[in-house]
Amino acid sequence: MQKTPLLDTKGIVFLLLLAAAAILVPVLFLATPANGALHVPAYLVALIGKYLCYALLAIALDLVWGYCGILSLGHGAFFALGGYAMGMYLMRQIGTRGVYANANLPDFMVFLNWKELPVTWWGFNHISYAMLMVLLVPGILAFVFGWFAFRSRVTGVYLSIITQALTYALLLAFFRNDMGFGGNNGLTDFKDILGFPVQSDGTRAALFSISALALGLGYLISRAIVVSKFGKVLIAIRDAESRTRFIGYRVETYKLAVFTISAMMAGVAGALYVPQVGIINPGEFSPTNSIEAVIWVAVGGRGTLVGAALGAVLVNFAKTWFTGVLPELWLFALGLLFILVTLYLPKGLLGAGADALARLRRAKAQTKPLPAAE
Repeated sequence: MQKTPLLDTKGIVFLLLLAAAAILVPVLFLATPANGALHVPAYLVALIGKYLCYALLAIALDLVWGYCGILSLGHGAFFALGGYAMGMYLMRQIGTRGVYANANLPDFMVFLNWKELPVTWWGFNHISYAMLMVLLVPGILAFVFGWFAFRSRVTGVYLSIITQALTYALLLAFFRNDMGFGGNNGLTDFKDILGFPVQSDGTRAALFSISALALGLGYLISRAIVVSKFGKVLIAIRDAESRTRFIGYRVETYKLAVFTISAMMAGVAGALYVPQVGIINPGEFSPTNSIEAVIWVAVGGRGTLVGAALGAVLVNFAKTWFTGVLPELWLFALGLLFILVTLYLPKGLLGAGADALARLRRAKAQTKPLPAAE
């Protein structure tokens, strides 16, 4: 069997564009005059950086939905958990600069009359521990959830409903003040990250470049998985799970592994998202966010990885424009978009473009004149 290359044409183009963005956007932001034609304003750097984080979440979701057939409506929960892990680190860095000037407790804990730091917050004054939790907390939750769900052979719409119930349960839990995560206000008013001011231009540019690099790395990891023998089994599970199980594969093990990896990638996306937007609250657990992520993947092209990232950027750009011009119509536009894509572009924008290009090539081949007979 011929081995599939790690990078195809669209993957190479995607990585080159990311590399160019990681270099050019910070340079145009920092090194050009504020009133210059090529200057990228600070708000745009943060906005595009947020889109890149969403694109990484979309790739993580496409890895399990597009290649393994697991339609998760709870990936927003893994994204939010990674964000909370980073937010807890950022809160510990505030120290005595908070409203209540308490070096041992975040402001909201002082306000709620907490006397000591909860065990769940221990260690978050170290970035290494925080980054470990960014990976472990979503990963462990996905592993435990998947262990029970996949071994019970829960599939299809039932699995989707359970994943949505999971994220809604976390939404309700994190809204409670006694959970120790800021209640409905969440975590905000961040000051420093690794000793650098979060709001400074240099930090914003660095976070943007790191987000672009993380997106590229996430794509490479996902691509390496799907072109490997492991990935071939995932596709077999997606297309014929019962037959794959019948020929001897432990389907549950494969699904559990890819679901856990995907959750960890979503956690990294959330961790990079929080310092760029400046807040994390229970609203990030909203089931609506997870459903929107599914729409991103469907619009861009399920089972393409690059299309998932493209869909995340395009849909969120449309959301930014719509909510500024016609905010009351955005949800209707989003629903209509999903219906139109489902009916007329089942392969998404990237798949439709590839099909159109293939048809054009076939048409050219058919109209090519035959060589004259000697």
